[in-house]
Amino acid sequence: MTDYQNYRDLAVSFGAVAAEYDRGRPGYPAELFDTVERLWGRGLKGARVLDVGAGTGIATRLLAARGAEVVAVEPSGGMAAQFLASSPTLPMVRGTGDDLPFHDASADLISYAQAFHWTRPELAVPEAVRVLRPGGAVATWWNVYDETVPWVRARAERLAAALPDHYRGYGGISDHTRHFAPAGLAVERAVLHWERQVTVEHVLTDLTSRSYLASLSPEERAPVLAAEREAMTAEFPDGLVVEPFSLDVTVAVKQD
Repeated sequence: MTDYQNYRDLAVSFGAVAAEYDRGRPGYPAELFDTVERLWGRGLKGARVLDVGAGTGIATRLLAARGAEVVAVEPSGGMAAQFLASSPTLPMVRGTGDDLPFHDASADLISYAQAFHWTRPELAVPEAVRVLRPGGAVATWWNVYDETVPWVRARAERLAAALPDHYRGYGGISDHTRHFAPAGLAVERAVLHWERQVTVEHVLTDLTSRSYLASLSPEERAPVLAAEREAMTAEFPDGLVVEPFSLDVTVAVKQD
């Protein structure tokens, strides 16, 4: 099995933990969408947006709330079912960024929230260029745990030790300038910082939805989650956790 096939297997694993994904994953601050608009040079209101790798619709719902005419694109059956349960009024189609099921020049913005790294860029970038209208853009963004914070770094070290064949961290995952610039897109990038306060149990739900745990059987996940519950409870005895994120945003604009 090739590394690429292994990677696709990880992507498929999300369907089994779609409910945990929807409950546990962080959303995005309003500053993210302000930044996308600034880097793009136009507003989201009224824009035709394809939210690719939409998952359970966390970003899709926020884009719609900004006034975008958004269509979700999701390959996983499990994630799509959760999307329809969580966002019944929003349109969704099954598909991937590598083969977008849309006409040429039919979208103003293509967004990838926590999702571009699941594509094959040699396919996804030309597909984006094909589907975008002149002046349209691709926007990719990632919430990445801020490992400059000691407890976050300690957790990453525990997970790396517990899951040496699965946990890889997030280093470099969000910088895809190298894929967009050669395609003739004008690329801008920004990094935002924000926090959310959640319970220890919420943190564990979020962890369950991460690919390095989602790809394991429930029996394999259980001892890892138990160890994390013990460590996090010791770190946060009141049961409340402030999670710090770096939010990496890239916007690549198709020239007129």
